[in-house]
Amino acid sequence: MADFTEGVDTVSTLEASNLVELAAQSGGRILELKIKQGDEVDPGQLLVVLDQAEEKAKAETAKANYERYRYLAETGATSQKELDRYRTQYISAMAKLSYSNLRSPSGGTVSDVKVKVGDVIQQGQVFTSLVQNNELEARVEVPAVFADRLALGQPVLLIAPGRENLIATGKVDSIDPRVNKKTQGLLVKAVFPNADGKLRDGQRLRTRVQIKAQQELSVPFAAVTQTSGQSFVFRLGSFDELKENPGKADLEKLEKGIKAGKLPADALFALQTPVTVGELENQLYPISKGLEANQKVATTNLLNLRHGMPVQVQPAKAK
Repeated sequence: MADFTEGVDTVSTLEASNLVELAAQSGGRILELKIKQGDEVDPGQLLVVLDQAEEKAKAETAKANYERYRYLAETGATSQKELDRYRTQYISAMAKLSYSNLRSPSGGTVSDVKVKVGDVIQQGQVFTSLVQNNELEARVEVPAVFADRLALGQPVLLIAPGRENLIATGKVDSIDPRVNKKTQGLLVKAVFPNADGKLRDGQRLRTRVQIKAQQELSVPFAAVTQTSGQSFVFRLGSFDELKENPGKADLEKLEKGIKAGKLPADALFALQTPVTVGELENQLYPISKGLEANQKVATTNLLNLRHGMPVQVQPAKAK
């Protein structure tokens, strides 16, 4: 018996854990654009310089209106409510002027820049995004039948599509307590550290969740042969077991050998046995069909063995 981990394979898209959309806090014509796609920026770094001639004109008009209504309020010619409305407009116009220089609220990598010098940008218009690629996550759907074998912290492998190249290793960060009614899957979120920046937001890769190990019957890699797509082992069995499935063995000759003392009464024989194997792990194959616990198999001289051939068990060599 040996412990085997089972891998659940799927295809997932990597997503940045932190993606910040940058929108203009004020409108105006772009005079300077100090960023391009792929740039690394720091918090507070200047990104865009705006020409706010139009905003300045609006602010001057708002100021003039406010001062006029403040005078009218002092003389009783207008209400306090009307004065408050113009004061609010004036404060708002001055605030917009303070955003003529658009700065980065955080660090990250600049994504697609959607504007250029000379464009007029509106307040609230998104002009780019900042991607923080130091950690990425993947949403993986695992069949619900594996629910009792899933656990936080289990390894999740990223593999290149069409190949077996391991790209990165992450871990299970969260498991949805609900099962998707349509797919009967559990949503698992895996996180991957990305200090070297090789992984990218939006990248589509194979993911393999290494679910909890379980003990399975196993045989060494060297014990398994393949013929026409079928796996076989040579199990060591008694003469009575050979008689149950003699194949091409010469039972009469073997029996005479035992009676004449040429073969011991408890002689062992190679019994070619079809088996169903799982994925190789640590030079061991898990066996799901064909063998029972404590049965012995041959691991050497397999090319010279034939079904029904007498064999001797050699003691294991000291390491």
